[in-house]
Amino acid sequence: MAATDNVNNNSVSKPSLYLQNMDEVQKVFQRFDTNGDGMISGDELSGVISALGSGTSPEEVARMMDEIDADRDGFISLKEFAEFCKGDINSVGDGGVNELREAFDLYDQDSNGLISAAELHQILTRLGESCSVQDCTKMITSVDSDGDGYVSFEEFKKMMTTSK
Repeated sequence: MAATDNVNNNSVSKPSLYLQNMDEVQKVFQRFDTNGDGMISGDELSGVISALGSGTSPEEVARMMDEIDADRDGFISLKEFAEFCKGDINSVGDGGVNELREAFDLYDQDSNGLISAAELHQILTRLGESCSVQDCTKMITSVDSDGDGYVSFEEFKKMMTTSK
């Protein structure tokens, strides 16, 4: 995955979603494309973000749409979403780290600074993913560098900014 591509030259680089291939990108895209028309609208983006428990304002959703919607048609296509997923947090400084921290905080439901398999399962279930807590435990184990059974912000950041 080319980790330095941006949606357009005027945008700030985005944190990578660490999607390993187009099949994964398409699956995530489909979770956001709730009406199945092949495009993500601002309302769909807002709805998924709300389902995750984020207090994102309408202005923040509009800013996200503006950042991702490269052709400015008011919708996010699969191609635009895939380009967004290639963003590189390593090149953005504090802004990208702040966005990554916000993403981490969505998963860290109990605000203890760690993501557990149960928290990951809860978020993925809200997004419509059919997975078990055991599946989430395997995911956590795959990035848990210190073996404590949880993902810290540093482990999360490394996972999100490293391409395989």
